[in-house]
Amino acid sequence: MVPVTKSDQFTDFVRDVEPRLHAALIALMGTDSAREATAEALMWAWENWDRVEKMDNPGGYLYRVARTKARRLFKKPPMLPPAPVAELPWIEPGLPAAVARLSEKQRVVVVLVHALGWTQGEVARYLGLGHGAVQKHAERGLARLRSSLGGST
Repeated sequence: MVPVTKSDQFTDFVRDVEPRLHAALIALMGTDSAREATAEALMWAWENWDRVEKMDNPGGYLYRVARTKARRLFKKPPMLPPAPVAELPWIEPGLPAAVARLSEKQRVVVVLVHALGWTQGEVARYLGLGHGAVQKHAERGLARLRSSLGGST
């Protein structure tokens, strides 16, 4: 039997954590910055693997690491990725700008829950928030979107 190396363990970890980490960071800071922040967080995880592999929620911790590093590196507002027109139904043209104007937590929660289909429990665990806080951010974020886009609250 071949022993499992640190590199093998980390490769499996990245395969599991990277897609969700990247998606959460896109919701936070937009596509370009999220790519760099994901790479920075994973590099930090490699350098601190002995600590990271023992964590209960390493993906959530790396989200916070990436968010902290990104605040130092990126000062521009988030630019959410454009929706592929052929694959999606009609989208309100003002939606990306309205989403970008939400508070950081509202934006991340609304995008993860309503655009990417995460459960509120998954978002709470990943972001290190209580379930009630996630629900409030989702409700308030949706209310602000409706108001911003001229819908009823």
